[in-house]
Amino acid sequence: MAQPLVKKDDDGDDEMDYSPFLGIEKGAVLQEARAFHDPQLDARRCSQVITKLLYLLNQGETFTKVEATEVFFAVTKLFQSKDTGLRRMVYLIIKELSPSNDEVIIVTSSLMKDMNSKTDMYRANAIRVLCRITDGTLLTQIERYLKQAIVDKNPVVASAALVSGIHLLQTNPEIVKRWSNEVQEAVQSRAALVQFHALALLHQIRQNDRLAVSKLVTSLTKGSVRSPLAQCLLIRYTSQVIRETNNSQSGERPFFDFLESCLRHKAEMVIFEAARAITELTGVTNRELTPAITVLQLFLSSSKPVLRFAAVRTLNKVAMTHPLAVTNCNIDMESLISDQNRSIATLAITTLLKTGNESSVDRLMKQITNFMSDIADEFKIVVVEAIRSLCLKFPLKYRSLMNFLSNILREEGGFEYKKAIVDSIVILIRDIPDAKENGLIHLCEFIEDCEFTYLSTQILHFLGNEGPKTSDPSKYIRYIYNRVILENATVRAAAVSTLAKFGALVGSLKPRIFVLLRRCLFDIDDEVRDRATLYLNTLQGDDSIGETDNDVKEFLFGSLDVPLSNLETSLQNYEPSEEPFDISSVPKEVKSQPLTEKKAPGKVPTGLGAPISNPTPTVDAYEKLISSIPEFSSFGKLFKSSAPVELTEAETEYAVSVVKHIFDGHVVFQYNCTNTIPEQLLENVTVFVDASEAEEFSEVVLKPLRSLPYDSPGQTFVAFEKPEGVPAVGKFSNLLKFIVKEVDPATGEAEDEGVEDEYQLEDLEIVAADYILKVGVSNFRNAWESMDPDSERVDEYGLGARESLAEAVSAVINLLGMQPCEGTDVVPSNSRSHSCLLSGIFIGNVKVLVRLSFGIDGPKQVAMKLTVRSDDPAISDAIHEIVANG
Repeated sequence: MAQPLVKKDDDGDDEMDYSPFLGIEKGAVLQEARAFHDPQLDARRCSQVITKLLYLLNQGETFTKVEATEVFFAVTKLFQSKDTGLRRMVYLIIKELSPSNDEVIIVTSSLMKDMNSKTDMYRANAIRVLCRITDGTLLTQIERYLKQAIVDKNPVVASAALVSGIHLLQTNPEIVKRWSNEVQEAVQSRAALVQFHALALLHQIRQNDRLAVSKLVTSLTKGSVRSPLAQCLLIRYTSQVIRETNNSQSGERPFFDFLESCLRHKAEMVIFEAARAITELTGVTNRELTPAITVLQLFLSSSKPVLRFAAVRTLNKVAMTHPLAVTNCNIDMESLISDQNRSIATLAITTLLKTGNESSVDRLMKQITNFMSDIADEFKIVVVEAIRSLCLKFPLKYRSLMNFLSNILREEGGFEYKKAIVDSIVILIRDIPDAKENGLIHLCEFIEDCEFTYLSTQILHFLGNEGPKTSDPSKYIRYIYNRVILENATVRAAAVSTLAKFGALVGSLKPRIFVLLRRCLFDIDDEVRDRATLYLNTLQGDDSIGETDNDVKEFLFGSLDVPLSNLETSLQNYEPSEEPFDISSVPKEVKSQPLTEKKAPGKVPTGLGAPISNPTPTVDAYEKLISSIPEFSSFGKLFKSSAPVELTEAETEYAVSVVKHIFDGHVVFQYNCTNTIPEQLLENVTVFVDASEAEEFSEVVLKPLRSLPYDSPGQTFVAFEKPEGVPAVGKFSNLLKFIVKEVDPATGEAEDEGVEDEYQLEDLEIVAADYILKVGVSNFRNAWESMDPDSERVDEYGLGARESLAEAVSAVINLLGMQPCEGTDVVPSNSRSHSCLLSGIFIGNVKVLVRLSFGIDGPKQVAMKLTVRSDDPAISDAIHEIVANG
């Protein structure tokens, strides 16, 4: 090559690696390509030049049309060389250059000659190149040769033809589908790769025909597949068929015996694929999981790192849904904590945290402490998130877990790692009331030596909201004022705002806060001075302005009542003049709400990024949206917003989902609409709601959507009045009505005249669970005993025949819509009785606690004892009524 791969220093010390492509320039390589025209070809030199050209192409270097054409024609002259290595390079460069249709003709004859060559290597590569560069017209001419190649005795040629068929299926499916008989024959091949590629192509040909795929799986699961790679593919296709038939059939799963038999295969990849497929089955039972878990447990002690990683990664996923099924593997996973591969060790730790019980927490913490110093930040973040989940699962262990988080917070680490720890502490403070003061002190100590401005400001903001509500707010003032003295301007400004919040909520501290704020008036930064001046005037409450304490608190703690995007636009359009900017002129109407967009599943905002006071993260955003609409301003405070419910099937002309907003005396349906047809503009979009099956509801407001362009989400609203404080239920049928206007694709302009049209949507139900907010309690026993025993209501119910106890528990939890506490929603395998604890807030802000006791009576007959306590005995009766009617 152009330069040596390795160069040694004169002293013979360290070896330094050099790239053979270092300093390559396109112009120089194009000059070297003239060697292709030499009468006496140097095969080695030509191969080196082609290698450089391939390198440039793969690095994103662009060749002009003239340059690409010149290189292509020069390369075609290399077909006269008989050198096998050079010929393979020629095939590669032709594929990468992707010549145009008029240039392809030049090499077609050479490639077709090679395709019928006696040299198998030429035949295989020629097939790959021809299929890559030819169009449908030429393909029909060589189709006969390709069919022959599929059933060729040489596995290299057969695989080349099959792989080409997989690629061609995307561009010329009608031609490839005619090869089914040959591909079916290739599936019976003894060559491992040929069988693998043939099965992949045959499945792609039939993938849109569910019955054909099912027949293919049925025929192959009887034992005709010998290739381990093909067996892995077959397992995937089998699990797909199981998923599709699982919804329509009950009882024994089809093909499950085949998956189970694959666990005894001699190839490790097949065993793992089968185990993973079983663990990912929908509604998998503990009995079905047991053989797969046993196999994965054996892999945990394998000498091969890749097997240990695959096993622990799969067990980690299983632990999210079936933690009790994985507990048998805990001893093996504990030995992996010291594994040399840190990815394996991290997965082992996080799995143990998910499957561990309350008694093993302290032992795990000791092991993790030594482990944390050896791993990179991205692995530490995974561990921190697992510890957070563990603490929420076992709230009584918050002290040891919080101390662990505070200790690692003081160690070295990057921004994302520190943010994950801080977010975890914040979530624990919000969800475990007993942990509040302990957690706030840890955060205060962290900002004493925090190098990240963002984290300092966010912690100060959080401290301002939560600190004044503690038993001794004064102990936080020192930490906050230290930030005013020692930090940069951004943090100092945030500290001033936090001091003001303490002054507004804690009357006894107000004089001391004034002293500190007056010192801030002499700060060198104008933002800090301005905030101090503003808060001093606000807190002193000039009577002439008529400010009350409530006005001050609303100013300091209230949310902005106009959308930020609208405020930004108004400020950008404001022209400086004697007339001051008037915030009341900012429109409150939200043009497009991100809540309606179909996003890929991602992480829900948590920690400092999440709303502080509300237990449901999306309620805050929905509340702003609803309050910005004048028609709904008289409805009062929003109690609950449901998750979006799809009212249309996927990939239909119009995508519509609905969010149910529950108020004390009203229900608002927010219909999120998306127009998926580029040639149409929809106007005056409304949803006609038939409430004939919901007698207690009466429609009061209909807010249409003026315009719905292509792929631009919008909302239309329908509001109903209902009896105040009553959990009224009912069924609503929905009909989408609109005016359709055709859009010119060239100009994007819509026609003036439109046609009225309508589109039937799925029915929607308001159920009892819509009136209960999921809110957990950190210590269920204490919360239960603190409630009035007179509000307790007890009754027993027969739940009929159920597949399992877990199904019965899940059904009751979904019926009530309450939050399971202390991990009691997980039912141990093969248990015949179970107790479940639930908590929530009933509409009207009434706290409700529920104890459920389940037992199996006779063949799959489930009986349940329901005990309810609440702040209002009438609500206890209402919960029993919901279960009785459910």
